[in-house]
This record gives sequence, C-alpha cells and structure tokens, in this order.
Amino acid sequence: MPIIERTATVIGATGLVGSNLVKLLIRDDYFNRIRIISRRPLEYNHVKVSVIVIDFLDYKAFKEAISGSDSVFCTVGTTRKKVKGDMSEYRKVDFDIPVFAAKFCSETSCPAFLLVSSVGADINSRNFYLKIKGETESAVIAASIKSLSIFRPSMLLGKRNEVRTVESIAQAITRQLIFLFPEKYKPIQADVLAASMIAFSKKKVPGFHIYHYYDMVNSLNEKSTASE
Repeated sequence: MPIIERTATVIGATGLVGSNLVKLLIRDDYFNRIRIISRRPLEYNHVKVSVIVIDFLDYKAFKEAISGSDSVFCTVGTTRKKVKGDMSEYRKVDFDIPVFAAKFCSETSCPAFLLVSSVGADINSRNFYLKIKGETESAVIAASIKSLSIFRPSMLLGKRNEVRTVESIAQAITRQLIFLFPEKYKPIQADVLAASMIAFSKKKVPGFHIYHYYDMVNSLNEKSTASE
C-alpha cells in the first residue's frame, strides 16, 4: 500500500502552543513531514522536521513556504512587552502573519488551516487584544479556505520557554480555582489544545468552525473512544 505524504506546517513553533504542537506532530505518524516557518534559525534534530527561515514581509517566500502543505497550524502571538508598546508592531504579528498565512493557504490550495485565537474575540470589542483577535478571525474567514478551524482558548496552562512572572502566579492560582470557571472560560493545558488542533486537522471539516474549551477537550475524548 503506497505511503500517503502529508506535510504539517507550523507558524509560531517557539510559543507555548506551537512548541507542544511540534512535539506531538513528531510522534504522530499521520504526518510524514513537519515544516516550521520561522523568523530565525531553530534547532530540531529530527528527520521529519525542516525549518524554513523567512522574513514574513517577504510575501513570495512566505507563500512558497506554505505551498504543498496538507495542514497549516498558526499559533503566533506576541505581547505588549515584546513589542515595547508599539501597537503597529503588535498588529504585524497577531494580525498580518495569520491573515497572510490564510491567504497563501487559499492560493496554494492547502485544504486545512488551523488558527489559535482567544475566547471573547470580537471585532467590536473595546479591548485591543480581543478586537484584534476578532479582526484576524474575520479576515481569515474571508480567505475561503476549504477547512478552517479557529480555536478560542481562555488562559493557557503550561511551561513557557520565557519567564512571565505574573502569568505564572495567575496559572498557579487558576489551577486551584478551575472548578469555579464557566465552561467556555476554563483554562486549558497547551498540550491539550495542541492535540485537539491535530485531531481536527485530520477531520478537515468543510467550512469554518469555531471551537471552545468543551470542543477541544471533547475532540480528544472522541479520539480515545474511537481507538478503544
């Protein structure tokens, strides 16, 4: 029986969700190749992984890096601290990269695009973060990708490669009070979100769909039940 070649492309591999995503994809036999698109060189000593270093403003290189993908996972995100309060730079990461990635997915006939957004994303929100997430979702949906999955997690739990003291304290408190949160706003482990993204990438449900906490967790329960 011939081997089906499948390429998973990850944008945002150094972040909390993206790093977990790459680890899980390496162990997943469904994908033969893992392509990481990055602004800087990254070290991955694995036969399945290749890193393509580009300037995200070089749209020709960006499109070429997307071309040939079976599924594109976009987990990019920044913080005000990283961009030193420059909101135009913030927008280049949280809006421009996902939107152009979706555009190039459509133009190269990639069948599945999976985007990490945020619970409460709303194009009409007065909150800058939620507003830009809402704007990004709207622009990505307009790209008309065959199968578009948008994930709206609340607080992400897990160990980051960078130190975020306030977030670490918040995570510790949240873990003790998680039972008090309404379901949609429950914090989620980054590896659970990553695993859910992979599960939905295999389904390739036509159209665009928005997933919240229950959907993400339940997608893994369905996978577990199916394998029993």
